[in-house]
Amino acid sequence: MPKTADLVVIGAGVVGAAAAWFATLAGLRVVVVDRGPIAGGTSGAGEGNVLVSDKEPGPELELARYSRQVWGEDLGPYGEWWEFERKGGLVVASTPAALGALRTLAERQRARGVVVREVSAAELHDLEPRLTREAAGGALYPQDAQVQPMLAAAHLLRLARRRGAVVRTGTEVVGFLRRGGRTGDPATSGVGAGSSGLGAGSSGGGSPATPGGGGAGAPAAPGGGAGAPVTGVRTPHGTVSAPAVLNAAGTWAGAVAGLAGVELPVLPRRGFVLVTEPLPPATVRHKVYAADYVDAVASSDAELQASPVVEGTGGGTVLIGSTRERVGFDRRPSPAAVRALARGAIGLFPMLASVRAMRVYAGFRPYCPDHLPVIGPDPRAPGLWHACGHEGAGIGLAAGTGKLIAQALTGEATDLDLTPFAPGRFEEGGADEPRGE
Repeated sequence: MPKTADLVVIGAGVVGAAAAWFATLAGLRVVVVDRGPIAGGTSGAGEGNVLVSDKEPGPELELARYSRQVWGEDLGPYGEWWEFERKGGLVVASTPAALGALRTLAERQRARGVVVREVSAAELHDLEPRLTREAAGGALYPQDAQVQPMLAAAHLLRLARRRGAVVRTGTEVVGFLRRGGRTGDPATSGVGAGSSGLGAGSSGGGSPATPGGGGAGAPAAPGGGAGAPVTGVRTPHGTVSAPAVLNAAGTWAGAVAGLAGVELPVLPRRGFVLVTEPLPPATVRHKVYAADYVDAVASSDAELQASPVVEGTGGGTVLIGSTRERVGFDRRPSPAAVRALARGAIGLFPMLASVRAMRVYAGFRPYCPDHLPVIGPDPRAPGLWHACGHEGAGIGLAAGTGKLIAQALTGEATDLDLTPFAPGRFEEGGADEPRGE
């Protein structure tokens, strides 16, 4: 493993992989470490949603629109590698009241640049012939798309490797190197001789910016605690010195931040996905979900939340979601959750009542109290950056997050204002409620 880098990325899921790819494009020397395999966490248990339809107007919707553009344009040439599919989203309202609420949301989203078209009850069946005949109407979101998240993570890291990135799985970060710290390793003094990173005359496309005074000569907190600049990582296989370390550890991001002495309230929120036997092509043509799914996504309730989401895959199987509950990292099967999935899916597509389920699996979304991701430098530990807390939207938001992180690391003006996603917001007492408009 290299002794030095410009950027160490902790986490080999889709968010970390996207950040690694865009950072290498910017000329940075990147090392990616993960204690497990590539896409071994949330990225390996998701449906691959790239959605704008389920976002209320506000910072997350702006990030979703931007990220959808990055998936389609910057990463468009590689879309076949990760099965990028512009299938569109169809939101179904079961009652006139639900349809009225959906129309109001669609109008607000349309004012923010989302492409959305109202769909009558009769037209629903032209779009989805097997859909229930009981629906009151719906809305079609042609910008919604889908990717295969494990393929996306693997191929983004492969692309990064082609530009010189080093990826080490089975490598857990057990601590941070801190300027003024006491790890007993000479690397704690920061980027060493020969580094092309901060303060070493980088010959690449750029070197990490250091907001918050985390550059050479920044004051150190006693004993290397919170406030001392982060200058790299410690692993059982050695240390890597770097002027920037990116925490893209998904549901474990809070624990990783804790190694640096800072608090990050990222918690696991469990969800189950039910997978059917293979069905004929185009059995389900779009990503189809009930209008109350948006409310379930925005809920902060720790108890079981369920709203039907149904979509087909290239292999013919149908994926059925979604549930949300905060139960820690408990992976035990939940009969109540599985029953809710089946009941909701049959409500949308009655023909599914006679279809066999092959398996059910669980995953954990990285949840933040205000339902916004954490993106950017942490002023409490200069040199530490975060790209985490995307909850169930991480696959869709990964491309935009990765590009924005690379821009910020190299001192470029970011395409979006990162202030709403700043790590420091949790110390200001204003991050307990969802942020929208």
